Amino acid sequence: MCDCQNAYAELDAIILRHKDEPGGLMPVMQEAQNAYGALTMDIQQRIADGMGTTLSEVYGVATFYAQFALEKKGKHVISVCMGTACYVKGAQAVLDKLAEYLEIPVGSTTSDGQFTLQATRCLGACGLAPVMTVNDEVFGRVTPDQVAGILDKFQD
Repeated sequence: MCDCQNAYAELDAIILRHKDEPGGLMPVMQEAQNAYGALTMDIQQRIADGMGTTLSEVYGVATFYAQFALEKKGKHVISVCMGTACYVKGAQAVLDKLAEYLEIPVGSTTSDGQFTLQATRCLGACGLAPVMTVNDEVFGRVTPDQVAGILDKFQD
């Protein structure tokens, strides 16, 4: 069972530091995500209560800005570029193969916490289309047949 008082001690300190600042919600959310890895619903509720606002306002900010995650990301974050050049050259097939291989929908994390799969906009490597990244490593001209081999490099 979780000792929620201790689990949220850092969050409470973050809230206390910014509670009376104009625009303090954003720094609270940013620091909370850095501390906890994501803004889960329980963390959002704690922020709302501590900042004297509503859960819907916190959730609205969390879902509006791409910097915020509602669930923890995996150890390895896979991003598949869905920009025009990559899409035309087969990025959707690569993304579909990754989802099938990992047995998760796009935007999710594997149950073992190893991989998060996300579609993203242009990664700026259009000449290598279709492009995917795993963490900060770029893979270009990727085909669905290469997916397993690429991910094998990142298996623990």
